[in-house]
Amino acid sequence: MHATAIAIAGRAALIRGPSGSGKSDLALRCLALPGTDPVPGPASLVSDDYVELTVAGGRLMVRAPQAIRGRLEVRGIGIVPVAAIEVAEAVLAVDLAGPLEEVTRLPDPVPCVAILGVSLPVLKLAPFEASSPLKLLIALASGFGR
Repeated sequence: MHATAIAIAGRAALIRGPSGSGKSDLALRCLALPGTDPVPGPASLVSDDYVELTVAGGRLMVRAPQAIRGRLEVRGIGIVPVAAIEVAEAVLAVDLAGPLEEVTRLPDPVPCVAILGVSLPVLKLAPFEASSPLKLLIALASGFGR
């Protein structure tokens, strides 16, 4: 799947959007945040740009293809090495809003998407808002939509 994945404590978010939409940039900003009160620990990279997905015991597992494991694209700099975890359970899909798209303030009900038969809540984010990395990490840590 074309996505970037980051995780906290083995729980991963799949950041989805077209090429150039800000997936890697949002992941980079999430990785740079330390653990704080609403977020129990720092985030880890699982995979940038493409992910491999499998289902095990009804859980959607995500890992990086071997060729890109431990690498993150930093626009304007290039591909840089980043510490990464090998596998995590995907529990959240993050869809990046386009520049003219509105993000729902209080989604009720929370939208869901089925990926390989596993239902995940969907968080819609404007990728370049200053608060977006923290919003993503809070959603991931809090069990948003569950």
